[in-house]
Amino acid sequence: MVTLKKKIAGLNGASLQRFVVRARKAVRLNGSVDILITTSGDMRSLNDRFRGKDKPTDVLSFPTEPSSSAARRAPFAGEIAISADIALDNARRLGHSAATEVRVLILHGILHLAGFDHERDNGQMARKEASLRRALRLPSSLTERGNASFESRARTRRRISLPKSAQRTA
Repeated sequence: MVTLKKKIAGLNGASLQRFVVRARKAVRLNGSVDILITTSGDMRSLNDRFRGKDKPTDVLSFPTEPSSSAARRAPFAGEIAISADIALDNARRLGHSAATEVRVLILHGILHLAGFDHERDNGQMARKEASLRRALRLPSSLTERGNASFESRARTRRRISLPKSAQRTA
């Protein structure tokens, strides 16, 4: 089920649901996935409540507990919440539509539901996401953008903080 609490141009529940099915099959994730597209304020509340981080984030994944009664009744993989506000900002910065950005975030969330964790897996999720992104015709993945952004900021800091003589050897 897709819930659009905050509308995004070019997106509707039916088209997103079709994408979710394609992405689940590509990841080989069993069970249905519920998607919530909401505000950054709601995402901040969710991030604080479930992760102890009092700030908005772009995507959160909530896998179903294996022993839950819902899992026994019908295959259900979990839920994904996405900030429409952050998706729109990312899309503007990266030069693609907000609808495309939401799909990138859905793929990222589905990989988390499948058990991937880019914070601890030595690049396994990033490699899988890059491969699936190409297969699903999506632009750069969340983890690839994060790494590129980090490297770019590190180069900028180096240029700013090192004397010119040190820049040549750094």
